[in-house]
Amino acid sequence: MTMGSRSWFRCRVPAFIAAISCVVLISGSAFAQSDAYPKWDLFAGYQWLHPGATVPMTGDPSNPNPYKIPDMPKGLGAALTYNFDKNWGAEFDFGHNWNSGNYETTASMGPRFMWRAEDANFFVHTLLSYNRLSVNSAGNGSNGIGAILGGGMDLPINKRIAWRVFEADYVWARHNYAGLAAPEFPNLRRVSAEGVRLRTGIVFTWGEAAPVPPAASCSVQPTEVMVGEPITATASPSNFNPKHTVTYSWSGTGGQVTGKDTTASIDTNNVAPGNYSVTAKVTDPKMKKGNEASCSASYTVKPLPPKNPPTMSLSANPTDLVPGGTVNLAGNCTSPDGVPVSVANWTSSSGSVSGSGSSATLNTSGMSPGSVTVTATCTDSRGLTAQASTQINIQTPPPPPVDKALEARLALHSVYFPTAQPTPKNPSGGLLASQQQTLMGMATDFKKYLEAKPDAHLTLEGHADHRGSAAFNQALTERRVARVKSFLVEQGVPEADIDTKAFGSERNLTTDQVKESIGQNSDLTTEERKRALARIDVIRMASNRRVDVTLSSAGQTENSVRQFPFNSTDALSLIGGRESAKKPAKSTTKKPVKKQ
Repeated sequence: MTMGSRSWFRCRVPAFIAAISCVVLISGSAFAQSDAYPKWDLFAGYQWLHPGATVPMTGDPSNPNPYKIPDMPKGLGAALTYNFDKNWGAEFDFGHNWNSGNYETTASMGPRFMWRAEDANFFVHTLLSYNRLSVNSAGNGSNGIGAILGGGMDLPINKRIAWRVFEADYVWARHNYAGLAAPEFPNLRRVSAEGVRLRTGIVFTWGEAAPVPPAASCSVQPTEVMVGEPITATASPSNFNPKHTVTYSWSGTGGQVTGKDTTASIDTNNVAPGNYSVTAKVTDPKMKKGNEASCSASYTVKPLPPKNPPTMSLSANPTDLVPGGTVNLAGNCTSPDGVPVSVANWTSSSGSVSGSGSSATLNTSGMSPGSVTVTATCTDSRGLTAQASTQINIQTPPPPPVDKALEARLALHSVYFPTAQPTPKNPSGGLLASQQQTLMGMATDFKKYLEAKPDAHLTLEGHADHRGSAAFNQALTERRVARVKSFLVEQGVPEADIDTKAFGSERNLTTDQVKESIGQNSDLTTEERKRALARIDVIRMASNRRVDVTLSSAGQTENSVRQFPFNSTDALSLIGGRESAKKPAKSTTKKPVKKQ
């Protein structure tokens, strides 16, 4: 062996073995240990060897010829181990390799340490060896003393057999070749073999020691309580696999037991005095056998001295009122056991309660009609409580009286439109100034009327003269009622209080109805009536281009006065067409308008 190769083996091989040992140690610490282990295990398998030695060849000792022993790929190995516990064991090892007429045999013994995980076992060992090395070129074989350091990994196949995936060992031995090398050649005279061997094979196990069964211990604190006082129970498991998550099941003979993991609380309310126990059952769901342990602890529940809660009642004066008034509240609380009591915590479902002690006041300002619940709490000197409540009825305020003058003034008038107005292109047009004035007065009076009659409602009914198709007239009357509605909304009338209907020309006034209306129109002179009647067809069509207004309130209905505005400044525009030039002569004497 050359100096370079010796240096490589001396530096690299120990480092290699140390690295493997570190990996095994780190990996082993990451796995949970198993309590079960076999008493004996036997390895048998293939062994490869790099001898790591250079010996002198036969010849002149003063000029020895070095011979580097080649690798020995042929070999077998075996190891028998007696396990003292799940980690430590005494190992007896045998190995034999041969190649090209050379062989090396080792017989070793020493301690072995094994980490037993769920899915793999990792081990390291340190063995003292008898080493027999035979090399053809060196004559007779040499017996030496050595050591084996290394480790490996086993993968269990079943309960009795495992596969040794690998075993890597550093094999050191010392041999004497004084007969073949002079003292001037110390490295050949005293040869140090620094070899490496690799193994793989099967491991047989038997005589498995019984694992330590899981256990648990329980305690309670305190061990004696009065009825109603809580107790805390604690369970401490042992000998379970620390890698597994165990579950806890709690039960008891007295009181309600509520458990969470290692602790549980015991509620002794309503428990009869006596001696009881609590039990915890600890289970490892990943284990099929030996996965449960249970424990119990005892406690005593002592009787309480008699305790009767206070009794309480509330009264209110008045119990019925409209919003804005005040209610005087009084609480009456007594203790059957004669201990001091106090009233507090006045609350109300609506409004605000002020006061302390046994009396308080409820302010109903701004409250909505309905039932209000007032509650108070009575507490005695021992902390026992009672509650009481009373009901107060907030009534709906009566509506304000209807203004008779307003009611007399609120006379509804139909609204009239020029021919074919409003148009689709200008749906907001067609409402002439005189008709806008009529609607503004109507809006002002109706809003005031709503204060006294909040259920009042307006219905707008649209009409058109007989000219035009049914579809045209229907769309036209829909635009008319929409325009009147939007104008009223602009004046502040709530939109929800307005309904609309469009009749097209279906419900036109007849000629006789229009004649009757002209005859009853007190704003017209006799001459004006004659002229209107002379053009009755034109006036009839103008009278049908309108929107009627219906007022509904509390089951009563009032219809608008369908009286054509002959004397309005824009009456000619409402009449329309060439016939407008034939408008009746306007009276020189202005008569007061009669509300209808």
